[in-house]
Amino acid sequence: MNHDACKPALEAFKRSARQEVDRFIDGMDYESFLPAAELILQAQQRGNRVHITGIGKPGHVASYMASLLSSTGTPTYFLHGTEAVHGSCGQLVPGDVVICISNSGETAEMKATVTAIHNNGCQVIAVTGNPASWLAQNAQAHVFAGVGEEGGPLNRAPRNSILAECLALQGLSVVLQVNRGLDPKQYVKWHPGGTLGHLRDNEK
Repeated sequence: MNHDACKPALEAFKRSARQEVDRFIDGMDYESFLPAAELILQAQQRGNRVHITGIGKPGHVASYMASLLSSTGTPTYFLHGTEAVHGSCGQLVPGDVVICISNSGETAEMKATVTAIHNNGCQVIAVTGNPASWLAQNAQAHVFAGVGEEGGPLNRAPRNSILAECLALQGLSVVLQVNRGLDPKQYVKWHPGGTLGHLRDNEK
C-alpha cells in the first residue's frame, strides 16, 4: 500500500468535505423546502402517495430516504430509477408525487423516467445541484443539493454531492415530520425493535 500517497489524499478529502458540507448547511433555508413539502402534504390529503427515485449512487440515497421519510410520518415508496420505464411505473397512480434525485439533472435515464412519471399523471420534486438543469425545469418543485467539488483524487466520484442530497432531504423530512405532528408514542410504535423502540422517561 502506498502510505505516502494515501495520507495527503485523505487530508485533502477531509478539507473538501468540511468546506462543502459547512457551506451547504450554512445556505440551507427552511423556506426552500416549503414548495416541495406542500406538494407532498397536498398529495397525502388527496389520498395519494409519495415515491422516490434516483439513478446510480443517488438511487442508494433514494432507498435510504424512503425509509427515513416513512419512519417519520411520510410513507414513501422506492421507485427503481431504470425499472420505472420497464413496468415499475405501475406503482404510480395519477396525483402521486415522485422525488427524483440527480446531481446534474441531465442524466438521460432520469429524463426518460421523469417523462414516464409525468405521462402517468404524477408530479415531480427535483433534487439537484443545478437549478437550471432539465430535471429542475421539468419539475413542479426543486430542492437544491449542490456542491462546488466532489472531493477525492479525481474530483469525479459522487462524494460531497451525496452528502448534500442526504442533508437536503433530511431537512425536508424534518419539515414534513413537524407538519405530521409525530409524537414520541407513535414513533416508538413504528420502531418496536432496538433502542429506538423505547420511550424515554421524559416522553412517558
